[in-house]
Amino acid sequence: MGTPTSLSNPREAFAMDIARTHFDRLDAALTLWMAERGIALLRISLGAVFLWFGVLKFFAGVSPAEALVLDTMEFVTFGLIDPRLALRVLAVWETLIGLGLITGIALRATLLLLFLQMPGTALPLLLFPELTFQVVPFVLTIEGQYIVKNLVLVTAGFVIGSTVRGGRLVPED
Repeated sequence: MGTPTSLSNPREAFAMDIARTHFDRLDAALTLWMAERGIALLRISLGAVFLWFGVLKFFAGVSPAEALVLDTMEFVTFGLIDPRLALRVLAVWETLIGLGLITGIALRATLLLLFLQMPGTALPLLLFPELTFQVVPFVLTIEGQYIVKNLVLVTAGFVIGSTVRGGRLVPED
């Protein structure tokens, strides 16, 4: 039960040791629960984000990223591809990523789509700093924040990807 507490009353010390033991058991049980379910919950929640953002892009004027995507696509394609067509392709792409993550079907291909898409999402930081920064390079606009949050999405993809060949989280004993 560990070292006794330094309370002067032996009953208080015993009660504290019992409470610590119960807390340790609860902590171990919660850690095991999170290790068993965390990757699946991460995969599904990341999928929900991609599905949500992807579906919004199907409807003109609904996605908060629409103008930035259109401007970026026009710039990188030198105006040779209609930005609205590129937006629809991106909508399909993100929706497929979302569905793949949520269902777990074709997870390797889904993660490949995610990792191929992510560098393009960072382009506005370089191409349009006046739209993504209030003060370059420290103070982001809301559009810049929308882009920078993708670092978390990419990292979540790395964690999910680490399990596609059987890797898993294992709590300490």
